[in-house]
Amino acid sequence: MENLISLVNKLQRACTALGDHGEESTLPTLWDSLPAIAVVGGQSSGKSSVLESIVGKDFLPRGSGIVTRRPLVLQLHKIDEGREYAEFLHLPRKRFTDFALVRKEISDETDRETGRSKQISTVPIHLSIYSPNVVNLTMIDLPGLTKVAVEGQPDSIVADIENMVRSFIEKPNCIILAISPANQDLATSDAIKISREVDPKGERTFGVLTKIDLMDKGTDAVDILEGKSYRLQYPWIGVVNRSQADINKSVDMIAARRREREYFASTPEYKHLAHRMGSEHLGKMMSKHLETVIKSRIPGIQSLINKSIIEIEAELNRLGKPIASDAGGKLYMIMEICRIFDQIYKEHLDGVRPGGDKIYNVFDNQLPAALKRLQFDKHLSMENVRKLITEADGYQPHLIAPEQGYRRLIESSLVTIRGPAEAAVDAVHSLLKELVHKAVSETVELKQYPTLRVEVGNAAVDSLDRMREESKKATLKLVDMESSYLTVDFFRKLPQDIEKGGNPTHSIFDRYNDSYLRRIGTTVLSYVNMVCGSLRNSIPKSIVYCQVREAKRSLLDHFFAELGKRDPKQLSSMLDEDPAVMERRGALAKRLELYRSAQAEIDAVAWAK
Repeated sequence: MENLISLVNKLQRACTALGDHGEESTLPTLWDSLPAIAVVGGQSSGKSSVLESIVGKDFLPRGSGIVTRRPLVLQLHKIDEGREYAEFLHLPRKRFTDFALVRKEISDETDRETGRSKQISTVPIHLSIYSPNVVNLTMIDLPGLTKVAVEGQPDSIVADIENMVRSFIEKPNCIILAISPANQDLATSDAIKISREVDPKGERTFGVLTKIDLMDKGTDAVDILEGKSYRLQYPWIGVVNRSQADINKSVDMIAARRREREYFASTPEYKHLAHRMGSEHLGKMMSKHLETVIKSRIPGIQSLINKSIIEIEAELNRLGKPIASDAGGKLYMIMEICRIFDQIYKEHLDGVRPGGDKIYNVFDNQLPAALKRLQFDKHLSMENVRKLITEADGYQPHLIAPEQGYRRLIESSLVTIRGPAEAAVDAVHSLLKELVHKAVSETVELKQYPTLRVEVGNAAVDSLDRMREESKKATLKLVDMESSYLTVDFFRKLPQDIEKGGNPTHSIFDRYNDSYLRRIGTTVLSYVNMVCGSLRNSIPKSIVYCQVREAKRSLLDHFFAELGKRDPKQLSSMLDEDPAVMERRGALAKRLELYRSAQAEIDAVAWAK
């Protein structure tokens, strides 16, 4: 069972070292789940004397006004033999054997946190005392409740102390040690009043009555100690502390404990209660109760730790890795983030993620529809054919077939295909840009660094712009190629109808009749439609080769080349993570360290059993 109190001691020290004080925070807290005994009392209630009696040493600062201004986590460790000593968590590896120096260090450490003002702080001081004369026990000494502010204190000090005390004792895992002086009306006890607010049924409260020996003659505290005046679930315990004269004379604690035993044993009113009175009994009872509570809470603490570790690791993954400190590390980090973005982009194009299918829609629907809308039959109307044929003949009409007219008609028709070809290039370009924005938003790592996110997005779009220009050149060349060299076989296979222009003996002027011109228009339309069919297949190939394929292969190549030329300062500016995120990651890392340490400590105790 002693291992359990030792376990909680270790966990409390780890909490303080890693910044978990149980205060209001967005971080999960282990401190609040640890069973603890909080010592509560008004000023001059004898609270310090009770603690010193349990320890058997003078070690707490004394004086007028508010002496305790920070929570003091007092961990007592029973050792078999050897000299008594004390250690502070904030002074590792330094042992104090002179307890007057312990008192001074408590005051000095309080001033380090709060300044020499009389302000208070929730950050605890951890003090461990090792002695053969103590029981294994941990208590938290809280600032004494007060009713008025003294000189040098803000008017809010009364409420501040009360709020701090309440924040500790309202937690369900807190055991309340309520110190009340017997020479004052219990109804006015600060400790009982605040304990009743948070524990109305008295299920977590232990009542301790001090200064019984200082009560007016003819009065006693029997009704209180027997639970008749104010009933708690656990029996009241009376203690007799050293008087101020004893403290001034440095009366030793062993002698004081002996006097305390003699007082209860020899005083008729308390003789029947003597077996459960005194600071020694208080220490043993609290140690035993704390062990019992810890044992019942361990499964819940384990569950909390395991759940919190999963939650913290998940949030750390969402926040991403911390920024490297050296230039090489930063460059590597930027390259890795870019590779992740590039992979996500490729997945969109390859169909692993949605979006790439829209490119096929351009080739299968948009381009064919645009080609259909060209309306070559209107361009090859009788009037237009006559006009172009006549113009092509010039001053001398053609002799056999109007070859120049054919060429002009075909070229003027094919040149209109440039529009749909360019539109297809632009449509695919827009879709590729859209996928860049999608990939940027889906790259979690880029969300950490706004500047890098913008630069990667801009670099990718710049690359796509260059690819679009190359794609336009290549695609329009395909159209121009069809205009520059006609497919001769198509015309060789045409039937040579003598009645429709095939006979050279007909009058030249007859060849401009409607029937003849209609035949030319029909022939040109057939040829243009054949070319359209061919371009409908070759334009997508050109676009995919110049844009889609290149986007998959070299989207960020130019950016990488420029990146290698940047100095460390420029690299740092790209990794401009939000300071709040950096702070959050650091806090979570510490909290994760705490929970893993706690998990290891609990596992060690479990294995020891």
